[in-house]
Amino acid sequence: MVNYHVEGGFQAHISVISPEQRSLFDILRPITDASHTRDRKRSPPDSSCFPGTRLQVVKNVNSWAKSEITTDAEPHVRWMHGYVGSGKSSISQEVCNASEREDRPVISFFFFRNAGDRSRIWRLATTLASQMASAIPQTEPFIREAVQANPALLMQDEGGVSLQARMQCLVYAPFRAVVRKKKRVRALTQAPFLIVLDGLDECENKDEVQELIDGMLEFFSGNPLIPLRVFITSRVEQHIQSRLNVPAVNLDNLVDHCSNDDIATFLDILFEDGCRRNPVIRAYVQQHGEWPTQSDRLKLVEHIGGSFIFASVVFKFIMATNTEANDPPTPMDRLPLALEMNPGLDGLYTQTLARSKHLPHFPDIISTIALLVTPIPTSGIAELLGIHTYEVVNALVNLQAVIQVPGTDSIPVTFCHTSLRDFLTSPSRSGGFFAHPSHHVRLFLRCIECQLKHLRQDPELSIPSSDSISTVAQYALKYSNRHLLHGRICFKRSEFDSAIHLYREGIALQPGSPELMDGLAEVVRLRAHNTRSPMDWDEAISLYRAALDLRPPPHPSRSDSLNALGNALIDRYQFTGIMANLEEAISVYREVLPLQPSSHPKRPYTLYSLGNAVVGRHWRTGTMADLEEAISLHREALDLRPLPNPDRSFSLTGLGNLLGDRHRCTGTMADLKEAISLHREAVELLPPLNPYRLVSLTNLGDALMDRHRRTATLADLEEAISLFRKALEFQPPPHLQRSHPLNSLVASLQVMHGKTRALSHLQEAITHCEELLEFYYTVGHRRRAECILKLGPLIQMRFNATRQEEDLSKLATLKEELNQLTASSPNAAP
Repeated sequence: MVNYHVEGGFQAHISVISPEQRSLFDILRPITDASHTRDRKRSPPDSSCFPGTRLQVVKNVNSWAKSEITTDAEPHVRWMHGYVGSGKSSISQEVCNASEREDRPVISFFFFRNAGDRSRIWRLATTLASQMASAIPQTEPFIREAVQANPALLMQDEGGVSLQARMQCLVYAPFRAVVRKKKRVRALTQAPFLIVLDGLDECENKDEVQELIDGMLEFFSGNPLIPLRVFITSRVEQHIQSRLNVPAVNLDNLVDHCSNDDIATFLDILFEDGCRRNPVIRAYVQQHGEWPTQSDRLKLVEHIGGSFIFASVVFKFIMATNTEANDPPTPMDRLPLALEMNPGLDGLYTQTLARSKHLPHFPDIISTIALLVTPIPTSGIAELLGIHTYEVVNALVNLQAVIQVPGTDSIPVTFCHTSLRDFLTSPSRSGGFFAHPSHHVRLFLRCIECQLKHLRQDPELSIPSSDSISTVAQYALKYSNRHLLHGRICFKRSEFDSAIHLYREGIALQPGSPELMDGLAEVVRLRAHNTRSPMDWDEAISLYRAALDLRPPPHPSRSDSLNALGNALIDRYQFTGIMANLEEAISVYREVLPLQPSSHPKRPYTLYSLGNAVVGRHWRTGTMADLEEAISLHREALDLRPLPNPDRSFSLTGLGNLLGDRHRCTGTMADLKEAISLHREAVELLPPLNPYRLVSLTNLGDALMDRHRRTATLADLEEAISLFRKALEFQPPPHLQRSHPLNSLVASLQVMHGKTRALSHLQEAITHCEELLEFYYTVGHRRRAECILKLGPLIQMRFNATRQEEDLSKLATLKEELNQLTASSPNAAP
């Protein structure tokens, strides 16, 4: 019997064909547009070295690639690193092309961010194995044997076996088996076998990238004379550099090869071709002579500073045929402006995007392209936004210097370089072009509408079905939850209502769909956070239970349903304080763990959730056994998230908080010392613009305040105050997360005032406490009475020091407000 994988649970009818009858290509299902032979117009990057450029660096790589491996110490791996736009992909492409011209065997994988499976690593092994079987047919039987022995090698995601095992079974072992047969292999008579991995930094699976490198170096260590080389290019990123900056790897800094001569040659060729094609330039040259002049060309080369991407975009700007009314009308007029451009890409992006900012739907179109998980064609963008395709094309046609706009609708719209996405998603850099997270909400709603469109036409359709729904509907089915997650804090009440209405319609058409049930439950749950409505909490939990019932054991998604139900129960417990919700959540999380072995990528998340639930019970009951169990669970989660796991900071914070709790219960200073160390690491791991940095800064400050209370060390108090101030700078008012650092800062300033008697500390504490009180009134927070009790003594102290009559008036007002609060709610004040 043949096992086959059907993605997404939709119904499919496949003829039963024995493995021996199927081609290896059909078995491996490689990514066909990831190699150097791809159609680069359809599948970026569209990179190649211009004739006469990069000659020496390509020669160096090719000489290394085709040289025989004669000693144990000779590196099999070469890593070329460089900054954005330095031409890494062009060099990789040329190295592959040169290998084929010289009949040297080469296979390749060009990673590309936000390009679906090309931005992930799980199909790397099957893709390389398929290419290798074509280049060296003798490897095919060994690859087939590996797949028959372990079909899990073909799984398209992180399930099944490790990446290291996939590479070993599908690539390294078959190649080694052929070499060890000592029979003449024609493909290896010219040179060693070459694997090219381009843009490794653009792969989103950072842990697995490190696993790939570790496995690769381990293989070469055990097979030092095997005729195989690997050429890797990437930007310098810590998770890559930490593994490749070792003696077993040849390092090649592309900055050392970025010469002005190459840029000059590149521009000479472009301008020669442009002048030949442009009648305006030809007429100008006939009257005025050479253009650009040698002097201007030299200035342009120096201004570009070695960046090929900057050179390309500057040239496209100068030679543009579609311009705004206010733009200089000819290339000759635009050249002086190009010489004044900011040599950084931000200025160039701003100036280029400004050409279309006046056009209808432009902000929505550019934000959509920036926030999409994977690129789609112009018609897909139009369908997702509910506009016409020609309107999308009209907005993008002036931006072809920075965006690849295909001439056919079968090719997705992509950025010429991923740095443009970084620019558009950074508000401090992009200004008015910023792709605001609220746009995720619109994309989420449109995703639901696209799915419903197909269900309305065919209620019996089993979603998803790639053969019967549009590209956009496929995108919606796969990625709508990503947009919901990223836009969750930006929803308006009317948008919640719209999403719920759409999901209810979908469930009415297809009552047995757990995916639709999950979607509705998640939206209702998010609305409950916004409305605090008990009915919303109850409905969300009821829907999660219904989805769970539709996924009985051993359904592969049952663990996800259990986690979702547990999260909703925790939410309701935090809202109502009813212990039965907390107890059930703990029970649900415990049911998940046996379904997730230590290798399961979501096990750390479940451990984290269970630990938080158990410590929640400790806070209610005081049971130390719960606190000890929570610490143990968080330690296991942290161990499963080694560097550079992007979620490591969450585990550091969680464990640090629990150790701080245990210190407060037992007084053990070792716990407090470890908690401070963990919080410091969490702060260091989070980049300056990460939204969770505010929380990490505040937690570290709180831990330092705990130590100050024990040791009275002034340095701890001063550092804590500094950290709380930094946290508040990170999120200006009226951000919801300011309440925690505001409370902590007020308390620490009170302590500092008690030591220094400085009026400035008291004044700052009052200012922040007044903001806190205003915040609690704005959101209707039940803690506003507690805040008044904190603010009153501060103002009294200021009056005692300054004798300002205004403070007496404020005290009277606060007393009246407190009386009103306690009268309306006897439990309002502690």
